[in-house]
Amino acid sequence: MFSRLTPLVALAVLSGCATTDEKPYHQETLAAISAQEASLNNKLENIALQLSNQSDYIESLESQVLVLGGEVGELKKHVNTPSKAKTTPKAPTQKIVKVDPSNRIVLGEIETVTIDNVSQRFDARVDTGAATSSLNAVDIAEFERNGKNWVRFHLSDGVTELNDDNWIEAPVVRHVKIRQSTNEEPERRVVVELWVKLGKIHEKAQFTLADRSQMSHPVLLGREFIRDIAVVDVSKKYIHTEVAKK
Repeated sequence: MFSRLTPLVALAVLSGCATTDEKPYHQETLAAISAQEASLNNKLENIALQLSNQSDYIESLESQVLVLGGEVGELKKHVNTPSKAKTTPKAPTQKIVKVDPSNRIVLGEIETVTIDNVSQRFDARVDTGAATSSLNAVDIAEFERNGKNWVRFHLSDGVTELNDDNWIEAPVVRHVKIRQSTNEEPERRVVVELWVKLGKIHEKAQFTLADRSQMSHPVLLGREFIRDIAVVDVSKKYIHTEVAKK
């Protein structure tokens, strides 16, 4: 009787070992697939946003072409109309060429913004190729306040002295994982909401806190900030800063 049970017991032990060994590999495979899917979704989102911005820019160019075509037609009429004696020809009526048919605000590639929390002005790069906005945050420290997650940090422009008077504190909206080309492991970053003012625009925007010390500007405004309210003319800079100084 014992000799008959021995093979069955051995088979059960081997089966259990095989299941135990396969489980970690199965979980690693699922994790790898999930990470690859997230990376692809992020790339697709960035491509879609770039295409959307290009479509807006093409639409604005088409609008300008239509307006200029009308002006050319008016000028031809004045040229072909014979002038009467003792009659002073009227100058053609000036027309304002709108950059965008939906009257969106035009931003330069570089603008000056004000962050309400510290009432300080910073140079910002407007980048339609970036989905989200980001800040050059240093001295980042997360803490709990009234049962919620908060974060404290300095927004560094590389010039202004950082002290207790220019701390920024804000609730944590969420965390995101960013995979850099120089690092295989994804970096976990904090996302906060802050009020930011740019010319006539005064909006609450979400910012990813990141070390941008290697960048030329401490603030980056992405597509989500300018969506439906502004377009970018990369040939110009400080459009609204110049207006503010007049």
